[in-house]
Amino acid sequence: MSLPDSPAPREISREHLVAWLADYLQISAFKDPSLNGLQIEGTPTIRRIAASVDTSARSLQDAADSGADLLLVHHGLFWGQQIAVTGPHARRLQIALSAGLNLYAAHIPLDAHPEVGNNAMIASALSVQNLEPFGEWAGGKIGLAGELPFVQSLQDFADRVQKLTGEICLVHGGGSPNVQRLGILSGSGAGTIAEAASMGLDTVLTGEPEHKHFHDGFEYGVNVVYAGHYETEVFGVRALAARIEDEFGIPWQFLHLPTGL
Repeated sequence: MSLPDSPAPREISREHLVAWLADYLQISAFKDPSLNGLQIEGTPTIRRIAASVDTSARSLQDAADSGADLLLVHHGLFWGQQIAVTGPHARRLQIALSAGLNLYAAHIPLDAHPEVGNNAMIASALSVQNLEPFGEWAGGKIGLAGELPFVQSLQDFADRVQKLTGEICLVHGGGSPNVQRLGILSGSGAGTIAEAASMGLDTVLTGEPEHKHFHDGFEYGVNVVYAGHYETEVFGVRALAARIEDEFGIPWQFLHLPTGL
C-alpha cells in the first residue's frame, strides 16, 4: 500500500511578499532613518521566515542555520548614511549572501502599525482602552495613549509590565502613585514626557531611558516605566511574522537575542 504524498511546503515569491509588506506596513508613509524594506536580496522563493529585533552576525547566522529564506527585523543594517563594506558590516553581508538569505527591515512603520505594531500589541496585552495617537515623530504620532480598565498602583502596573516582557523595569515615580491614563511608545520614548503631561497622562511606558530626559518625569509630574528597548520591540516582528503565516501559510520562528538594553 502506498503512503499518501506529503503536502507540498507553502511558498511565496520574494517579489510578492515584499510588495505585500510594503502595502500592509505602508512603508512609504513614514520618514525614517532606516532603509525600510528589502535590504539584502537572497533566494527568490520564501518558504520559511525567521524574525529578530536586531540585525547582527548572530541573528543572520541563526536565521541561515534555521533554514529560513528571509530574516524579518525591526533594526536593519542601513540607517541613512554611507557605510563601507569592511569589518563587521562586511561579515554580516557575507553571511546573508552566502546563505541566500533575504533581509527585510521595518522600523517606524512597525512601531506605528495599528494591528501588528509594537505599541498596538503592548496596548492590547495591557487591555488599554479608548486609544488615541501619542508619541510625536517627524510630524506624526507613532505611539498610543489610552486608559487602563481599572486604576492600578504604580508598583502593580510595573509588575504587570515585567510579567509581560520578562525583564525588571526601571521605574521613575514622578507623578501619581496610581496609574490609569497611559502613553505607550516602544524603544526610545523618553522624549514624550512633556507631551504626556500636556495630554493629562499620568504614566509613560517606553523602552530605554535617556539622561537628558531624566528630570522631565519628576518636573512634569509624570511617571515613567522603562521596560527595555529590546523587550518593548519584540512584539512587532513576532506579530508581523504570524500575520504573514496567516496570510500565506509560511512558517516562522522568533530568534530571541536580548541585549539587556
